[in-house]
Amino acid sequence: MAQANGLSTEGKSLIGTGDRPLRDNQSMSVATEVSLDGKTAVDTGLGWVNRYAALGPAFHTALPPQPLPAPYWVGQSRAVGRALGLPEDWTDSEDLLRALSGNRPLAGSQSVATVYSGHQFGVWAGQLGDGRALLLGETDGGLEIQLKGAGRTPYSRMGDGRAVLRSSIREFLCSEAMQGLGIPTTRALSVTGSDAPIRRETIETAAVVTRVAPSFIRFGHFEHFAAKDQPEELRRLADFVIDCYYPACRTSDRFAGNAYAALLEAVSERTATLLAQWQAVGFCHGVMNTDNMSILGLTLDYGPFQFLDGYDPAHICNHSDTQGRYAYGRQPNIAYWNLYALGQALLPLIGEQELALAALESYKTVFPAELEARLRAKLGLQQAEAGDRALIEGILKLLAQEHVDHTIFWRRLSHYAADSQATPVHDLFLDRVALDEWLRLYDARLAREDGKAATLMLGTNPKFVLRNHLGELAIRQARDKDFSGVAKLLALLETPYDEHPGHEAEAGFPPDWASSIEISCSS
Repeated sequence: MAQANGLSTEGKSLIGTGDRPLRDNQSMSVATEVSLDGKTAVDTGLGWVNRYAALGPAFHTALPPQPLPAPYWVGQSRAVGRALGLPEDWTDSEDLLRALSGNRPLAGSQSVATVYSGHQFGVWAGQLGDGRALLLGETDGGLEIQLKGAGRTPYSRMGDGRAVLRSSIREFLCSEAMQGLGIPTTRALSVTGSDAPIRRETIETAAVVTRVAPSFIRFGHFEHFAAKDQPEELRRLADFVIDCYYPACRTSDRFAGNAYAALLEAVSERTATLLAQWQAVGFCHGVMNTDNMSILGLTLDYGPFQFLDGYDPAHICNHSDTQGRYAYGRQPNIAYWNLYALGQALLPLIGEQELALAALESYKTVFPAELEARLRAKLGLQQAEAGDRALIEGILKLLAQEHVDHTIFWRRLSHYAADSQATPVHDLFLDRVALDEWLRLYDARLAREDGKAATLMLGTNPKFVLRNHLGELAIRQARDKDFSGVAKLLALLETPYDEHPGHEAEAGFPPDWASSIEISCSS
């Protein structure tokens, strides 16, 4: 069973679902100018294949990004640049800055806004689509590149198609934070900003996030064609996903060789694994609509997300979620609800309802098994024993009773496993009698391990997560054109299990004012 801090290559590799190797373009020069349809384009040396654009006009609308006035760099991920095969000096390229702000095309790209539909807060919302994002295409390394905040599209639904600096910094940092935690995610190459005013609750400034993933296809893409009663387009999309990302479904003996049922099962299992990782690390997505669910089991669309401060299964991080549909403790059941909606969309291809229901059934076994394995790893337990579940449930009950800080508790428990110093753990609880009783059981269980528990735990329980107040402080600096806070947080979040001496404040308790931070769907 995989440990809590990662799942094979899916969490650690940018192309965990692809078969092609990354390019090695470290010696090329960025931004050679070439002619592209009469416009000056930026040539990074990346090859493009644009497979999604080739599906046809029913799947997207082709249009260019809208330029961002006087753009400037806000944040850059060198790790993503290396994964794409960009040269090391790409961070200094003014031409690439303009291209990633929508001001100049990237040579070989074909920008499109994709159409999808979906359920939002449990209600059918009809046609949606990329209202402020443009898919530039797919590199020949198997990675799609998307500009979020690149302007109005036919799917903007009265919106301006822009992203603001605040939300763009949050998405950039959290994408890379999740990668550092080993959780499958879309990635973020950069954030570019502009002083162009954008109206939200207040006047803010514009920004563009360059997002990278093997695919941005969502459950909602399938729902769209099913709802429109377009079976040929639905089949074309499903075949595309199977052939590109789930080829084993073609040869699976499951479901009498029904590749579409096998696809639903594979997506269910990846989603189950993803949700187990979210719950183990205390991640709240905040808006788990079907159009925000990745067909590859990636964390997608960082809006009103939050990492737990105090442990509370009922915590609602999204202030737009007035009914608490997407509360932290409800996320696993919501994921199954969304998978059921995907199953309904795929039913015309699967053919038999019984097969679709059977394909969904694996979620009910994979999720609890994966979550228990991750919680066991958080306790430093390598071998499963019959009493482990009760031990896990016991500590979660204590954490919930007092809303103990989730990240700090698990990190302090990791050090307790190494040195047996109970005081730092005691200091987190009021009911120390109950804690001591649990620690007695825990000590007895640790005694049956091989002495490597602390090492396992320190690589499973992060010291740093992107708490709301940390992001807020970096955003406040960035509004004054000081992007050092963004860079500092990125460095910590890329390696969140390391100690990083001198940065204890970023690993400490949130300040009192953090509870007043409101995040909503506009975030």
